[in-house]
Amino acid sequence: MIDLRSDTVTKPTEAMRAAMARADVGDDVYGEDPTVNRLQEMMAAMFGKKTALLVPSGTMANQLAIRLHTQPGQEVIVESKAHIVRYEQGAAGALAGVQLHWIVGDRGLISAEQVEAAIRPKEPHTIQTGLICIENTHNSGGGTIYPLATIERIRAVATTHGIPMHLDGARLFNAIAATSLPPASYAQHFDSLSVCLSKGLGAPVGSVLMMNDLTLLEKAKRVRRMYGGAMRQAGILAAAGIYALEHHIERLQEDHDHAKQLARRLQQISTVRISPHDVDTNIVIFDVIGHRLAPPAIVAALKKEGVLINAIGGESFRAVTHLDISNSMADEACAIFTRVLAV
Repeated sequence: MIDLRSDTVTKPTEAMRAAMARADVGDDVYGEDPTVNRLQEMMAAMFGKKTALLVPSGTMANQLAIRLHTQPGQEVIVESKAHIVRYEQGAAGALAGVQLHWIVGDRGLISAEQVEAAIRPKEPHTIQTGLICIENTHNSGGGTIYPLATIERIRAVATTHGIPMHLDGARLFNAIAATSLPPASYAQHFDSLSVCLSKGLGAPVGSVLMMNDLTLLEKAKRVRRMYGGAMRQAGILAAAGIYALEHHIERLQEDHDHAKQLARRLQQISTVRISPHDVDTNIVIFDVIGHRLAPPAIVAALKKEGVLINAIGGESFRAVTHLDISNSMADEACAIFTRVLAV
């Protein structure tokens, strides 16, 4: 089966499993797990931040950041289709007591002018803006990459108003691979950022929250525990993350190449609407128009032929390439899409 539902479906390689089996461990709640400590130090150094904290998921990392940067009753500026809006179960309101101020972006990307317009005036009747969040790459936008110049302009607006910024960098390594920019070039513009180890990098679990304010670290640890994310002998998981950092970053371009290949083939099918130019990284979003089958039936027909994808609403579908998709599997997937969608 060729699984293109998400890059979260990847499985640890044999070499990664071996690294996990050899991991030195200790109690991370006491700060005594040497492998966790090493991973955190590696990530902080790579992204130019002073401190880093391993957590079980990207959702938890984002929600920790929101809790750390805001006060109850404030609002968070975020793009309307961001992961924080769509896929985190309303956690910002439930856990941090804040509301989300949505901005409709262009393929998930918002501008400095939009952010400026969304910031609330400092007057007694109006809710106050406590945080600006950006997602890079943007999942629901189709793996889109924020231009660095756009981030710099948004940062300038945030600085003028004294508002912190958080980066949901679940797939930031895809942006880094596609642009060849150093990790710190993105991270330097944010007060905190979260980066996932279990998507394109292929680790089984884990995200890392990074920040510059050392005084926030102890608070972050306490809130992590409150949210159920404190782990004990987590070095087994951290070892997978270290292996991924050392071996799986450069190969991300293969995933991008497979996504472009798939987009070009889909463009040749009469029932499909897609622009390969819009495929920045490893996510392919396309529409199927005028097909005899409804979207659920299309998903079922593709599954019967050996390809798994997700319908994402209306006539839209999403396919995601990743570590477990080989060149031959990408070729086969293209052929299956042609057989199923061209009729």
